[in-house]
Amino acid sequence: MASFIIEGGRRLTGEIVPQGAKNEALQVICATLLTSEPVRIKNIPDISDVNNQIRLLEDVGVKVTRNAPGDFTFQADEVNMEYVQSDEFLARCTKLRGSVMLIGPMIARFGRAMVAKPGGDKIGRRRLDTHFLGIQKLGAKFDYDIRRGVYDIHAGRLCGTYMLLDEASVTGTANIIMASVLAMGTTTIYNAACEPYIQQLCHLLNRMGANISGIASNLLTIVGVDSLHGAAHTVLPDMIEVGSFIGMAAMVGDGISIKNVSYDNLGIIPYTFSRLGVQVLRHGDDLFIPRHDHYEIDSFLDGSFMTLSDAPWPGLTPDLLSVLLVVATQAKGTVLIHQKMFESRLFFVDKLIDMGAQIILCDPHRAVVVGHDHQIRLRGGRMTSPDIRAGIALLIAAMSADGTSRISNIEQIDRGYENIESRLTALGACIKRVEE
Repeated sequence: MASFIIEGGRRLTGEIVPQGAKNEALQVICATLLTSEPVRIKNIPDISDVNNQIRLLEDVGVKVTRNAPGDFTFQADEVNMEYVQSDEFLARCTKLRGSVMLIGPMIARFGRAMVAKPGGDKIGRRRLDTHFLGIQKLGAKFDYDIRRGVYDIHAGRLCGTYMLLDEASVTGTANIIMASVLAMGTTTIYNAACEPYIQQLCHLLNRMGANISGIASNLLTIVGVDSLHGAAHTVLPDMIEVGSFIGMAAMVGDGISIKNVSYDNLGIIPYTFSRLGVQVLRHGDDLFIPRHDHYEIDSFLDGSFMTLSDAPWPGLTPDLLSVLLVVATQAKGTVLIHQKMFESRLFFVDKLIDMGAQIILCDPHRAVVVGHDHQIRLRGGRMTSPDIRAGIALLIAAMSADGTSRISNIEQIDRGYENIESRLTALGACIKRVEE
């Protein structure tokens, strides 16, 4: 276990470049299982969740070549399906949520997949029904081994069909897309997730020889092909990290440039920060966040106070609500943060209340933040990171606070943010990693 020791009150300035997108990387890495030919992927972030996914593929027999930092070639020409059925493999899957996206490509290409309940953030119930129901509609059979707690999934060649997803699950959509590209006939997926990372997965698969149309909409049409071939792909910048840096710059920045953000793929994120009074200036594909000694939360046109809530793309990603909540603690005004998708993601606010923030946790999904308008500074303290996004939000809070803070369980932050303490130290932060 490791901790961050943070000296608060340091002003940050300079330039920072966002890493490759974690969620996209996990999807496209799994897609390499769909062909025996080499697939080269660039801008892969060096973070624990992605690195563990790569090691998992290596262990099942995928050849992985590291061409340069963040640049890998994958070749799945000798996959060991016996290992996929082993207790060792399944035990590792329980510690890595991204492992669930192995189901689609494995059942499509090899006719067999096994899955135990995957790990990941402890942010509430994250069901797999959408994955299972979609793949079942394509013709796969699911057998549950109650002794091992494992689903054994098997099929001949899958058959295309129409399906209406019960929810626009991002990983569920990715899994079903990967299962469908080699299915016989046409698959139509309605209520599909359409995040930029799903779009990127579809573009990669089309370069590999798939036939996917309707990309960027919630209605995908996939005409199955007999086989896929190699291709090259570059992962987008991580929109969640871009949003985290906007929030950090608003709280403790003296003028920060965020470089190469792929602005057109940020969606509503810059606008949402502007609703909190944060200036987000665009310069081409870069963002500049000036120093904010004061920022004021908008109200709705009828005068009621602002509500920020998550929604499927192109709505606001739930992964940024923790950061937005922290930014609101030093704004002028009041905002309701409504986390609709996960019932445990707001439970970190008690740590902010201990730091002096004025927050009312209404229920597991809603919190009212009354901003201090910089009249009352947060206080440093001891805290523990419960998940990736709460972890970065607590780090931002600690950087803005008076005094010294200690954040434990920073392995959670490492799962999503590459070498974060060194990158922020280069901007003027004082963050030290210590082993406990």
